[in-house]
Amino acid sequence: MPENRDERIAAQVLIIEDEADHAEVMADALRKPGHVCTIVHSVDAAMGELKGGAFDVIVTDLRMPASGGRHGVATDGGDAGLKVLEAARQLQPAAEVIMVTAHGDVPTARAAFKLGAYDFIQKPLDLEVFRNLVNRAAETVLLRHQNDQLRAQADTAGFENFIATSEPMRRVLRTIRTVAPSNIPVLITGESGTGKELIALAVHKLSKRAGQPNERGQNAGGRYVAFNCAGQAESLLEDQLFGHVKGAFTGADKDRAGVFEFADGGTVFLDEIGDMPMSMQAKLLRVLESGEVVRLGSNDAKHVDVRFVSATNKDLREMVKSGTFREDLFFRINGSHVHLPSLRERREDIPPLVRFFVERFMDQLAPARQIPRVTDAAMMRLTSYNWPGNVRQLLNVVQNMVVTALGEDLAPASEFVLDVRHIPDEVRSLDSENDSEHTPSGPALGSLAGTSLEAIEKRAIRETLRLTAGNREHAAKLLGIGERTLYRKLKEYGLR
Repeated sequence: MPENRDERIAAQVLIIEDEADHAEVMADALRKPGHVCTIVHSVDAAMGELKGGAFDVIVTDLRMPASGGRHGVATDGGDAGLKVLEAARQLQPAAEVIMVTAHGDVPTARAAFKLGAYDFIQKPLDLEVFRNLVNRAAETVLLRHQNDQLRAQADTAGFENFIATSEPMRRVLRTIRTVAPSNIPVLITGESGTGKELIALAVHKLSKRAGQPNERGQNAGGRYVAFNCAGQAESLLEDQLFGHVKGAFTGADKDRAGVFEFADGGTVFLDEIGDMPMSMQAKLLRVLESGEVVRLGSNDAKHVDVRFVSATNKDLREMVKSGTFREDLFFRINGSHVHLPSLRERREDIPPLVRFFVERFMDQLAPARQIPRVTDAAMMRLTSYNWPGNVRQLLNVVQNMVVTALGEDLAPASEFVLDVRHIPDEVRSLDSENDSEHTPSGPALGSLAGTSLEAIEKRAIRETLRLTAGNREHAAKLLGIGERTLYRKLKEYGLR
């Protein structure tokens, strides 16, 4: 926790108060600790913000208009604040709600505790008490978030080198933990570079096969064997998977076990299984069904005990429909289906991934140097990029940044940072072809479909102010607009 109470947390605060002057006074009181405040004057406006924004603390009056300004609509009595509280619990479950009451509303405010309110404060406000109350609520949210992150880190035990703080990836890890102890085949799908190989290895490490002897008591079990099915001639593919006996073909001067025999008692990971030729698919199906393999040049079947994990970036269901992938094989390998989200679908994982890679490459390239800080501007650009190559591309970019920064001739007093200038041109440019490749139909914009441009702009300004702890000059630079333009938009959108 930061030591100075007034500089602890730049929280996102929603203020719901029909008296405009009173709302401004509350917002001004919260600016000193760096909080970013959004002001609305009615229940309807509050509902819009709760649906489209992301807030840490919500401050709401118990009595206010249902809609419009303070002069146009009759108040809802104490029900107005309770409606906001109920909506906040559903739409902003991580936020804390503070009720602002008049003297006669205290019983209603106390009742709000049963509905999940954090606390209440009476009018007229003591601004110092009010500020401290919001600070405590923000600290509560922060501590809860930190605890969630610690639990997420604990959930990743057994998934070395895998950063997963986002909910989509945590769901993936929970699924893997559930299916790993069994022998059920696992099919992992996802775009190239999403980490399918790491997940396959985790399935093996978390299974009973890791370090276990096979069914005949031989201590050859526990092997994890990865094999890429793409880009190989069919004859070589068969030899690699099934092995051969001496004399099976020219140059076969001795017996050789294939992948399945070599992995007996362990796990076989077949990467890019969608590229396997149809004739080989039939032979693979036999292994899955009977557990038997026949080496090239032999008629004798050998029994093997292997766990199958497969991966592909192709749509196997569409391949089944088109006749390029066997339906019976698809059902066999698809015992449990794990789909890895693209990096642009889990952007909250990008900052911890960047920091992880920076530390890794600094340890490799310059272990005696201090770990550089990644500037806010650089992190924002990395987070906003759409990463068609996913985590693999991010790793390469961060490595490039570290090498570039290490090559600079810095003055002794200069701070060692990774800034926007260190980001490769194809990622740094906002007009990058790679960036636009996934933008029109990709998940990054899918969640914004139907959202007004005003709401998107308001959210961007709010998040940037949060990142810069309320520094308008810095925020304007990051947003690419002038300070006067930012100030005008702050007034226009009721942001303080």
